[in-house]
Amino acid sequence: MKDIFFCPEESNFYSNCLDSFVLRNCNSSESIVEFGSGDGSPVINSLLKNKFDGVIQGFELNTSAWKVANSTIDEYNLTNKYIIHNSCLFNSSQPDAQYLVANPPYLPAPDNDIYMPLLFGGVDGATVTNDLLSLGYENVLVLISSFSNPTGTLNLAKQNGYCVQNFMVLPLQFGYYSSDPKVKNHIEELRKNKMAFYSGDYYFLAGVLFNKCQDSVVDLSNQLAQVMTSL
Repeated sequence: MKDIFFCPEESNFYSNCLDSFVLRNCNSSESIVEFGSGDGSPVINSLLKNKFDGVIQGFELNTSAWKVANSTIDEYNLTNKYIIHNSCLFNSSQPDAQYLVANPPYLPAPDNDIYMPLLFGGVDGATVTNDLLSLGYENVLVLISSFSNPTGTLNLAKQNGYCVQNFMVLPLQFGYYSSDPKVKNHIEELRKNKMAFYSGDYYFLAGVLFNKCQDSVVDLSNQLAQVMTSL
C-alpha cells in the first residue's frame, strides 16, 4: 500500500530491520510475505547483502510502484527470490509464510483526503498495522510510529498472543506528508489523548519484530512502550 514515496532514511531503516531481524535469522527454505512492497528497494537491497534461498512474496496495490519494482527485480536477477503481486494482501489467499514484513501506512488523519492518500493509516494511524497483527503469522516485522497510537498496537499485539522479540528505533523529523496541516493538527489532538508522542519536529519510528509468545521468550513490550512514549 505504501508506494514509491518512501523517504530514503525510512527505506534504509526498513532494509536494516529486514537484515537484522529476518533475513539473517531465516533458514534457507523459509518463506516471507511482504505487505506494501512499494518500489521493492528495501527488500532488494537486503537480498543483495544477504544469502537467502527462500522466496519473498510481496503485495503492492500501486501499479506504478509495482512496475518499478519488477523492473529492478529483473535487473538484479532476483525473480526466483522476490515475487510481487499487483494486489492487496488482505484480499488475497494470504500465502503461508514464516514471516510477515511491512512498512505499513501510518499517517493519522480524520479521513484519507490528505496529500498522499495511500499513506493514510486510519484515524489513529495504526489501523493497517493492527490488521496485519491480526492475520496470525508466527513472526511479524512492522515499522511503528510514535505518533500512531503505539500503545494501542502493543496492547492489540498482546491480545493476539504476540511478544516483542526485538526492536530498533530511529528518530525522524516530520516530513512533507506528516507536516500536512490536516495531519499535523490531528496528531496534536491524538497527543492530548496520549495516543501520539513526539517532541518538536521529531518522532520515533521503531522496527519491531513480534513473534507468538512462548514461555522461554523474552518479551520486550514494556521496554518498547517506554521508548515510544518518552517524547
